[in-house]
Formats: sequence, C-alpha cells, structure tokens
Amino acid sequence: MADAALRLKSLLEQLLGAELPVRIRAWDGSQAGPPDAPTLVVRNRRAVRRLLWKPGELGLARAWVAGDLDIEGDFYGALGLLSGLVWERAETRSALRVLRDARTRAALFGLVRLGGLPLPPAPPREEIRRVRGHLHTRRSDRRAISHHYDVGNGFYEIVLGPSMVYSCAYWPDQDAPLEQAQHDKLDLVCRKLALQPGQRILDVGCGWGSMAIHAAREYGVRVVGITLSHEQAAYARKRVADAGLTDRIEIRVQDYRDVVDGPYDAISSIGMAEHVGSEKYLEYAQDLYRLLAPGGRLLNHQIARRPMSDESAYDLDEFIDAYVFPDGELAPLGTTVTLLERAGFEVRDVESIREHYAHTLRRWVTNLESGWQRAVRLTGPGRARVWRLYMAACALGFERNHLGVNQVLAVRTPESGASGLPLRARTWNRA
Repeated sequence: MADAALRLKSLLEQLLGAELPVRIRAWDGSQAGPPDAPTLVVRNRRAVRRLLWKPGELGLARAWVAGDLDIEGDFYGALGLLSGLVWERAETRSALRVLRDARTRAALFGLVRLGGLPLPPAPPREEIRRVRGHLHTRRSDRRAISHHYDVGNGFYEIVLGPSMVYSCAYWPDQDAPLEQAQHDKLDLVCRKLALQPGQRILDVGCGWGSMAIHAAREYGVRVVGITLSHEQAAYARKRVADAGLTDRIEIRVQDYRDVVDGPYDAISSIGMAEHVGSEKYLEYAQDLYRLLAPGGRLLNHQIARRPMSDESAYDLDEFIDAYVFPDGELAPLGTTVTLLERAGFEVRDVESIREHYAHTLRRWVTNLESGWQRAVRLTGPGRARVWRLYMAACALGFERNHLGVNQVLAVRTPESGASGLPLRARTWNRA
C-alpha cells in the first residue's frame, strides 16, 4: 500500500507540533494534505535523510538544490507557508528539546525508519566548500565574489534582462518595464550625486558596467568602475567599447582597499556593501571617505535587516551563505548610518525603497522561469534552482519587512560646513 505521504505528513506534524499547511506527494505516488494547497513533492527517501542529517534550513536547501524536493502550484504561497512553519517555528525547537520530548523523539525515529539512515548524502556541488581562515580578507572576498558572479554572463542576461543591473530597480508603477525601472534607478543615483560634466566618479562594485555607462553617457562624467569578478569586468569593458565610451570609462579588477588614485568628486556603491562584513565596514567607510574630495558625495545603496534585541546573536543565513553570497552580512540601517558617521561622513538623506526590491525580485524570478531551459543548459539544474529559491524567498522577505533596502546619501563636508546640498531635500525626485 502506497502510504509514504501520509506517514511523512503525520511524522512531520508530530515533530513540528503543528499541522502542515501544504500537500505532500511522496516517491511512491501517495498524497496527503489539503487538496487545494501547494504541493511539496518529496521525490525520494534521500530528501528525508538530508533533513535528518542536517535539520532546518540547510537540509531543506540541499534537498531542493539536488532536486530531491520540488514545489508544484503557487511557488510563493508554498514558500510563505513553509517559512512560517519550518524556519520560524524550528528556531524555538532545539535538538535537545526534541530529544527530551517522548512524542517528538518517537516522530524522529519514525522518520529514520521511513527515510533510512546510511551515510549522509553528499552536499550538492553548488554548495561552496569552506576554507578555514579569516573572513573578508582580500583572498576570501575574491573567492566569495567569484562564487556568486562568475557563473556565466549568459545566465545573468536571462535573469536581469537587457539592463544588466543587479540591484533594486526604482519603479514608477508595477506595470512598468524592468528596463525602465532600472534606468530610473541609475538616474536617481546620478541626480543624488549631482553629477556634472567633467567630474571624476568611482563606482565601487561596478557589476556589468551599467551605472558607469549611464553616468558617462547621460552626465558627461569620467568613471572608474571596480569589481573583483573577472567575468563581470570583461563583459563591462565590451559594453563600454560598444557604447564608444572607452575614453571616459575605465573598468578595473580591483579591491576597494587598493584604490589609491583619489580624490574623486563622487562615489556610488550600489549593492556592494553587503559583501564587506561587519568587522571591515568602518574600514570600508573610511576608505571611501579618504577617496572623496572635500564636498564630494557618496551614494550607498545597501540591503538591511531588522535590528535584533541581542545583536551578538546574529548569524549568517545558512542557505544564502552556502549557496548564494558566501560571507555576506546584513546590518540594520542604524548601524550603517552610525559607521558612515564615524568615518567622517555627514549623512544627509536616507530613502527606503523596500517595496521596490520585492517587485524587482519577482520580475527576475519571472525572467528565470521564462528562460528556464536555457538557464539550465548554461549553469546546470542545481544552480538554476538555487537562484529561483533565493530570489523568490527574498521577494517575500522584502514584502514582509524582514528585509529592507536603503539609499544613504552622505557628504564629505569640508571644515567650512558648506555641504553643497539644496535647502529643500529630495529635489532629485523629479518626475
């Protein structure tokens, strides 16, 4: 009798202490759970073993990336239901408490019998292999950036579309084309920086060159763009050449700590500071302050997390750290502003564009799903599954205010106190 789904549902509910809000279809074809709910497809017993050997988010991620688990139906709805049950509830149910409780201990042993417990399945090849050593050295940062960005420019063309901008767009409305919203974001950054022809600009974490090209073409500035990704740099240089802007744009493979040819009139850092790390953030801010001319502006565009009552308890997200952004750290907005001020900056404006990122991510997921077969050919099914899960889960995180994204405008205000900003704020938000 095919009953694996019913047994799995019962054991999981017993272990978690709550009813499963999704339907389960197991490897033997059996199904159990609400008939109209999204379906969690458990393709083999190996999925159960992955969860037993690594309970929680990382075990689920490994099963998903390997294709042992799948979701049918409303993908976002399923993630929303599972996040509230598995991730948030699991935080309060430690392994020690599970073993002490007879009911949950019995459920755990039942899962062992159902899934079998030989040697633990090997992690998918997309999981980064950890190297011992200090975080955020030049070497470790190069390795982390390569893991994330050097997966093939063709893959990013599918996800990002023609704009090739890998950061939050700025939407006039939800029906606007993604390319228009990304153009509007780049132009917003340029207006906040008050770029003028002939100025010299540093773009930290320049990606595929979109900000540099927009600033040089539309505002007549000279741009130095830096990245640690060789694939990004090669792609950006070709785009610069195709745009006829090689006389105004230089793309370097360079660490921000190694830039010594200041001063610059303005600095943009869009979606890069998340890679810096808490221990290095003040150094990062001080380096950018040093590179700016007096009166120069910094536009720091950065993802934030909600503050915790005990900040020492913050830990990296297991799935994102292992598969997406190795060593990436998020800080609360207040921490970022404080460190920029400690470095000497005068923070003049903060704009939250949280909802804009949720909409951007949903568009990227749609792009990936539309180009799924090509994405799989370019990077393999595991990598494509990593990105689908990562972007959809992050979209929910921004929608639910678990994550935020902010543009912080700061000035290296000279001793005279003349900041150079208009008396009325937000003059850059013109239609």
